[in-house]
Amino acid sequence: MEKMKEQAQRRGVITASTGNHAQSIAYAGMLFGVNVRIVMPHRVPRMKTEAINDLGAEVIFHGGYYEEAREYAEELASQKGFLYVHGINEPLLYEGVGTMHLEVFEELRDTDVVINPIGGGSGASAACIVYKSLNPRIKLIGVQAEGAPAFYHSWKKGVIMPAEEVNTTAEGLATSRAYELPLKILGERLDEIVLVSDQEMTEAVRNILVATGQVAELSGAASTAAAFKIKNELTGSKVVLILTGGNIEPEQLARILHM
Repeated sequence: MEKMKEQAQRRGVITASTGNHAQSIAYAGMLFGVNVRIVMPHRVPRMKTEAINDLGAEVIFHGGYYEEAREYAEELASQKGFLYVHGINEPLLYEGVGTMHLEVFEELRDTDVVINPIGGGSGASAACIVYKSLNPRIKLIGVQAEGAPAFYHSWKKGVIMPAEEVNTTAEGLATSRAYELPLKILGERLDEIVLVSDQEMTEAVRNILVATGQVAELSGAASTAAAFKIKNELTGSKVVLILTGGNIEPEQLARILHM
C-alpha cells in the first residue's frame, strides 16, 4: 500500500482473500486513507468479515472458494478501474509475511523443523526464504487439505495442476490451483508436503485448545494436524508449528469440543 500509495488513494484497492490477506490490506488501507474492497467466498466465517468491516473495508461476497472470489475481484478491477492486488503472486506481500518467520528464527535459532500450512502459498514461501537463507539445515514442511491438494500435486510434478474440485471446510486452505510465484519459490526450497483431512484438523483444533488455551481455526491447526500425522518422523527434533489463524465461529468450536 505504501509503495503504490498515489495510485491506491486515487483509484481505490480491490483484492480477494479468505482471511489473513484481507485483514492486512484492510489495515493498510486504514493507515493510508485508501478505500478498500475485499472479495471473499460466501462461507468465510462472520468473525473474519466483521474484522474487515471494523478496519473500514467493504466486503463483497462471491463464489464458494478462493479462485471464484479472485476471478470476480479481477473482473471488478477491470470494469471499475480499482487497483488490484493479487493475494498470492504479488512479491511485495512476501516481505511483510516474512517478518513473522524472522521473529521465530531470532527467538529459536536451534529450530530443526518448521511446519507451515499452504493455501495460496505466500506464507510458506516467505518461510522458506527466511529459514533457508539463514540456516539451510532447517527442514520446511508444508501442509495442505486433502480436499484441496492442487499445490501438492503441482509441487510433485513441477507444473501447475488445477484441482478438479475443492472439498474442505478449512476455508483458508480452499484453493483450486497452485500459483506461479509460490511454486517457483517452494519448488526449490520446500522439503516435504503433508496432506491432512478435515477430521485431522478438527482434532488438532481441540488438542491445541486443551494443551495451550490457544484458539485455532481448521486451517490454522493444519500444521499441528500434520505434526501428529508424522510424529515418528519428528522425534527428537525442535519443531515450530505455524498457527495461521484463530477465526473460528463459537458455535463450530463448541461442536468440536463436544465431539
